[in-house]
Amino acid sequence: MSVKPGTLYGVGVGPGDPELITVKAYRLMQTSPVLAYPNKRMGGKSYALEIVELYVNPAEKTMLGLVFPMTKDPQLLEQHWADTVAKVWSYLSEGQDVAFVTEGDPMLYSTFIHMSRLMRQEYPEVTIVSVPGVSSVNAAANRLGVPLADGDEVVAIVPANRDMDAMRQALMTHDCVVFLKVAKVLDDMITLLAGLQLLDKAMVCTKVTSSGERIWHNVRELQGGSLNYLTLMVVRK
Repeated sequence: MSVKPGTLYGVGVGPGDPELITVKAYRLMQTSPVLAYPNKRMGGKSYALEIVELYVNPAEKTMLGLVFPMTKDPQLLEQHWADTVAKVWSYLSEGQDVAFVTEGDPMLYSTFIHMSRLMRQEYPEVTIVSVPGVSSVNAAANRLGVPLADGDEVVAIVPANRDMDAMRQALMTHDCVVFLKVAKVLDDMITLLAGLQLLDKAMVCTKVTSSGERIWHNVRELQGGSLNYLTLMVVRK
């Protein structure tokens, strides 16, 4: 008699503050025999695991660290992802539920998006459920006391990149823009904002709501600086 596969849960655990975990996320972390979490590299500390370790006893469940290498080589990525999905399937195929914890929300720029897509392709018999979490976008707005959108206003969420024409277009066509992972182009963004006379409308957050949170209301002082990867910028015109 074949075993019914376990359920793969994508569990959003919020932006950093453990108290922002939902009741449902907490329940699934308690009841799932396997807790999977993303590691960027071998030996690297998982930010998602840092958020939830208060609620998880490693002695009571299988802790499955999944390494996602920072490479753009398509062949390496394809092979690595195939291995990762197969590793998760090895537990699901035994009837064990797997809770994959991810910072923020599992359906917003999350590693879980690609994981669930490949799992559906390779093992369509697996039930996949995503559990919403508080995103860094929402958390930053609340920490800054800045509404993302009100009435008929339009808000955009933009992964920051070096195409300053595209960044300019986003700023010109929206009332509020949240630039994610802005640290790598911070100087260019500050120059762009200065040219548009929007410097006073910009604020920056790093690791929002966590114990390592930092907030800057004056982005001018960040020129030439180096910030954490988990940094975003909110510009509300």
